[in-house]
Amino acid sequence: MSRTTRTADLDVTEGRLKHGMPYLALGSGQPLVFLRWFTADHANPTGWMRSAELKTLAPLARNFRVYAVGRAPDMAAGTTMADIATEHADALHAEFGGAVDVLGVSSGGSIALQLAADHPAAVRRLVIASSGYRLERAASAAQVAYGEAAARGDRALHHMASAGFANPLVARLAAAGMWLLDPLARPKNPADTLAFVRAEDAFDLDGRLADIQAPTLVVGGERDGFYPAANFRHTADGIPHSHLVIYPGASHMGAVKHARFAPDVTDFLTR
Repeated sequence: MSRTTRTADLDVTEGRLKHGMPYLALGSGQPLVFLRWFTADHANPTGWMRSAELKTLAPLARNFRVYAVGRAPDMAAGTTMADIATEHADALHAEFGGAVDVLGVSSGGSIALQLAADHPAAVRRLVIASSGYRLERAASAAQVAYGEAAARGDRALHHMASAGFANPLVARLAAAGMWLLDPLARPKNPADTLAFVRAEDAFDLDGRLADIQAPTLVVGGERDGFYPAANFRHTADGIPHSHLVIYPGASHMGAVKHARFAPDVTDFLTR
């Protein structure tokens, strides 16, 4: 079942793929599957998070039918990134019947890389943005601390500040604000959150990058707090048919908000 609503001058269809994977679809043209950045809940976003996602995807929706896809709910403890990729390959095949273009951002990029390496028939062209062959240790530790605290029912959001801000003073100020806001942003199913952050903590595709045969665009920000530019370069260097773009001065999420991001992705996918 799916339903279509009008949001910010866009017709947005909301539904679920196989395995209950939630999606929002917008725009028209050839399909482009956007694998979401890290989200605590394995559900379609609401409120300002939904607005932010649609605003990011709207420029791409001028040329593609964009499917913003989230992780399946009720993720079992011990799930691996390979398990998640297999689930995605199954769902995409059931929906589209063949290879599609895939854009993975941040944690969605981890899934997209694993998907392209393990299930090459699922991916026509690949775009990895603000993501790389592994999540850096400090960022991964922050995510795991967040997931474990949320699973205990403790305040958790402040754990994410240590990796998201390079300046220690800014990180401390952000952590204080996030600690206060935590009750408003608790995961609805903390078990999902914990299962995913542990899967990404173990994710490292360094020895598998050469298995990715899809033409690939790697996009990063020069000042990404989660991935250094060296990670983006190493990822692109390891993939046989790849191209690298690093936006000067851009942060982790600033890369996908950069004025060149949508034109660069569109050009890569359509040329």
